[in-house]
Amino acid sequence: MKKLLLSSLIAAGAFSMFSACSDDPVTASSPIAAPTSSDSGYPGTSSSSSAFAPIPGYSSAIVPGSSGSNPLSSSSAIAPVPGSSSSVVNPSLSSSSVNPASSATPGSSAVESSSSAEPAKTTGNPEEDIKLYPVPTLKNILGNGTSGWNTRYWDACKAHCSQTSLDGAEGKPVITSQEEYESRHYTARVCNIHDIEIPTFTYSKGLERYWIGIQNTPNACQEADPASGGGFTCTDMAPVAVNDTLAYAFVAGSDATTSCGKCFHLQYDGSFKDADGNNAPKGTHKALKGKHIIVMASNIGHDVKPGQFDLMVPGGGPGIFNALQLQITKPGIEWGATYGGFLTYCQNGEKCGYDGTLECYQSCVNEMCDAAFGDSNYPNLLRGCHWFADWFMAADNPTYQWEEVECPQYLVDKYETTISRSIETKILFQSDWSKYKGGEFITTDACSSTPNDQHEYCDPDQLAADKAKTY
Repeated sequence: MKKLLLSSLIAAGAFSMFSACSDDPVTASSPIAAPTSSDSGYPGTSSSSSAFAPIPGYSSAIVPGSSGSNPLSSSSAIAPVPGSSSSVVNPSLSSSSVNPASSATPGSSAVESSSSAEPAKTTGNPEEDIKLYPVPTLKNILGNGTSGWNTRYWDACKAHCSQTSLDGAEGKPVITSQEEYESRHYTARVCNIHDIEIPTFTYSKGLERYWIGIQNTPNACQEADPASGGGFTCTDMAPVAVNDTLAYAFVAGSDATTSCGKCFHLQYDGSFKDADGNNAPKGTHKALKGKHIIVMASNIGHDVKPGQFDLMVPGGGPGIFNALQLQITKPGIEWGATYGGFLTYCQNGEKCGYDGTLECYQSCVNEMCDAAFGDSNYPNLLRGCHWFADWFMAADNPTYQWEEVECPQYLVDKYETTISRSIETKILFQSDWSKYKGGEFITTDACSSTPNDQHEYCDPDQLAADKAKTY
């Protein structure tokens, strides 16, 4: 799939856009072009693959290794957004964890329990990290009239919401101002093939003395060359159980329903999308009934319908893009269906069949999880795959009632880039991020947003020396 790559140009005091496929920048009088569409890395979507944006004022660099927000700095409420059906209670009034299924009643509120102000020292293991955060109490929303259903996927691609935008097209984060960028929860984290976080954007690939700009980190599913050197989903964004009746996950949502960084509370109603008189809900759907999940949009899918949330679940099927097989390379793995993954494979007649038991589906999926991820370098993929069988009850396209809510701090911290926190950057573009093993980034101080007397934005000798550095 051919992609049109755009980059930004700062020339003669004006920003102009150019095609990254060309070596010839447009003139300074050219208008600023809006980002074009390209793939998000989500099956069936078309969103900006590399939105390139001007750098408005160039005064500071990103601090390598900087961290995100402190998840325990305050006890923030998980509050329904204005116009939703539940109210907010002062979180300081609750100091203990509450089981959403056993205590939530209509009219109860969503809050996070109070906790200490000590910073969370995350491990990268969701099952351990989740213990550092307060547990919300959620109201029962079954019967609220807002219904939807889950599908599932895990393509391991760089998330749609890791892409920057000048106009918010397709729900992507806007980088026209620092304030706007922060209000959108920055960009979604992106990792390299070794599961090490890397920048979501850098200086432009074609940076040279007469212009500067920024460019999205290449996507392993699209423009990266080699593909293994591109950006991947960070594996600690796999689903995690908070307790037996509440979980957190990331999703692809419809652009008619959501935009990047929004969160939603779902409660399962015990049925599934295609249920009717001749196709009754299975034991898996009934076992999921009453459970709650809070999801955060990290992808926008053009084939996702309003109210549908496509869960990011390892083993859920790669869709039309598949960076997962760049990470898991051992031969002989049965990956299941392109759409539906392990569970769809287990539904065939040689395994559990379409009307199999809960126990058969759970056992079959868990066995496939172990075979694919058990001895890999990605333990979070194994944990997330087991979560689908054990917590999610291997439910196929279950239905729920939903409402938009404020995001829990756990999801915010797993979502937000800890590197590309400023719309300004001095990090140099890399075509192959697989060589990065952590630590300082290769940056340059050769460039400025103000040209010198020779109309140069970058010192060519210093820039060349910095570009010669390798990881």
